[in-house]
This record gives sequence, C-alpha cells and structure tokens, in this order.
Amino acid sequence: MIPSFTAEQVCAWRMGRCLDLGAAPDAVAVAARLGGVQAQVTSSAEQAVAVRGAAPEAVGDALGARTLLRTWAQRGTLHLLPVDVAGSYLSLLAAPRTWEKGSWQRTFATAAQIAELTEAASEVLDGVELTRADLAAAILDRTQDDSLRDVLGSGWGVVLKPLAWQGVLCNGDAPADGGRVTFTTPASRFPGWKGLPDPDTAAAAVIPIYLGAHGPATPAAFDQWLIRGGSRKADLRRWFAELVEAGELTPVDVDGERRYARTVDLDALADAVPTGRVALLPAFDQLLLGPGTASAEVLDPARRAEVSKAAGWIAPVVVRDGRVVGVWALDGDTVDVTVFDEAGAVTELDEAVAALGAALHRDLSIGR
Repeated sequence: MIPSFTAEQVCAWRMGRCLDLGAAPDAVAVAARLGGVQAQVTSSAEQAVAVRGAAPEAVGDALGARTLLRTWAQRGTLHLLPVDVAGSYLSLLAAPRTWEKGSWQRTFATAAQIAELTEAASEVLDGVELTRADLAAAILDRTQDDSLRDVLGSGWGVVLKPLAWQGVLCNGDAPADGGRVTFTTPASRFPGWKGLPDPDTAAAAVIPIYLGAHGPATPAAFDQWLIRGGSRKADLRRWFAELVEAGELTPVDVDGERRYARTVDLDALADAVPTGRVALLPAFDQLLLGPGTASAEVLDPARRAEVSKAAGWIAPVVVRDGRVVGVWALDGDTVDVTVFDEAGAVTELDEAVAALGAALHRDLSIGR
C-alpha cells in the first residue's frame, strides 16, 4: 500500500517548506528552496525573499555578486535562479523546442529566424552587455537580414525567450540610475558557467527541487509549473519513473489522487497537521505559483479571478495553513486585507501584518 495523505496535511507541510528556511537565509537559499523566485516585478521578488527571513536588499546584493541569474525561465516569465542549477531549468525549458511548433511560428517567428537570432545574439553579446535597442541594432548589423527587423520590433520579449532557454541570453547588471535593462550571455556574466546539461540530467535535479517545496504533485502539475504543459509526455513519465526506481521519489495517494513525493519527506508529511498559521505573501508568490492558481487544493476556483488578474498579475494573498483565504494591498503603511467570506474568522491577522512589516523593515498597521 502506498503512503496516503490528506490535502490538509499536504497544504500544511507545503506552507512550512515554502516559508521556513532556517535562520538568516540569503536570496540564493530562498531561490534554491522554491525552485526560483518570479521576478517580473522586482519589488515582489524582494518581498518574497524578505518574508522568508532574508533582507529586502538581498536580491540586489545577490545579483551584484553574480550568485543569482535573472532571465526568462519557468512559464516564460522572468525568474531569479541560483547560478549553479540555472542551466538545469533552462535545459528542461529548451527540451521541447516549443518555438518550432507551427502555431508558435505562425504567431511570432519562424524556426529559421530563431536559429539566426540565436547564432547572432551569442556572438554580439559575447563579453558585453547591451540594451534591447543596442542588441537589436547589433543583430541586424551582424546578419544583414532585414526580415528580422519586424521580429525584433514586435513582441520581442517573446522571441528572446527561446534564446534565454538555450543559455544564450540573460540579464546583465541592473543600471544604477534605473535605466534600461541590459543583456549578456551567461558565459560572459558568470565565470565557470558550465552551460546546459542534457535534459535527463536536468530533470533529475529539478523535479526533486520542485517536489521538495511544492509537492506532493503529479507530473502534469510539475509540467504546468515548468512550461505550461509543454514537455513531451513520454519524457515526463520516464523522468519520474527513473527517480522512483532510484528511490528518490515515492508514489503517494492524496485524497484518492496518485502523486509523487520525495522519499525523504514522507515522515514529515505524515506528521503535518494544520495549525491555523496565517501569513501575508507578496504578489507572484511561489507558494501559490508552485501548485498553480488553478489548483483547487490551494485556491477556491470561485476566487481565482480575485487572485489571478488581467495581464498576468497575481495578487498578494493571505494564506492560512497553505490555502489562500484572502487578498491584501498596501496603502502607504496601511495593509488593507480582504478575507473571503467562506474562510470565516481569520485569527492572527495582526501578527501576520506585524511579521510582514518586520520583514519589509516598515511599521505597518492593518486597515479597519
């Protein structure tokens, strides 16, 4: 008989894994535990690190020290990744070569154009950092291919994502004056950059990281988190099966659904119990994005539109025992909290607001 757990146990365990990183973790430790920190909005990434015990400025310090890599990664969004494992995430994102699918080519650029951009960008970014405008100009000068002009000028974050996934492009230093983002190659920015491992090796590293923070989970849930379901299903099945055979993963039952957990986590999962713990988490927080906003286990589907909003915005959330029970927003130093009616009384809100204020080094009060 396989180990069996309730969703309540899983959510309580997951909350602890996602929030409790020990004494004084740094930004790299947070990104390592969570499988990356989404960084579409810099302030949200800083808050995500801060509520887990690191200083708000830890993100900037790690980027400056070149121990975190910022690039387009999971789900095509900007992430902070630990340098030593970043290549593994990128390898899995590149493996299905989604930019070669007919629908992608019809919408954005042909596979031939992406191949040309990849080759040109790897050459013009070698040892330098360029703004988007300068990168586009350098590519056009290098290729003398005017067909790339429209590709670079239209939705051009999209056409650069395949380059990022292939390890050709990442963000450079953040301009001190708040100016435009720069790009370079990981090999130029990070001494000793080893490139991308093969996908099988990458999967053996990344899947346990994901399950160690966001599991137990199905292969499909992992793939939605990684690339919105874009991986080859045969590869997914094989990767999980090989990790089970190696003893690293164990099949488990969660309220009748077959999932996988890290074998080392089974005892802690069995001991997990809801305690009523409440936390205020920032926009785009990984505790929610790991399982995904479509996970009814974490977020009531009737409330999804209040959390997952237009233009990809993910609202700051109130979490109790690993489930979303409300949303919040800052108005100056006042925290305006909206608790969902069905959640009932949410105790410890004052303590949760105080904890958020301590993490952000601000004197916050709850709106009444």
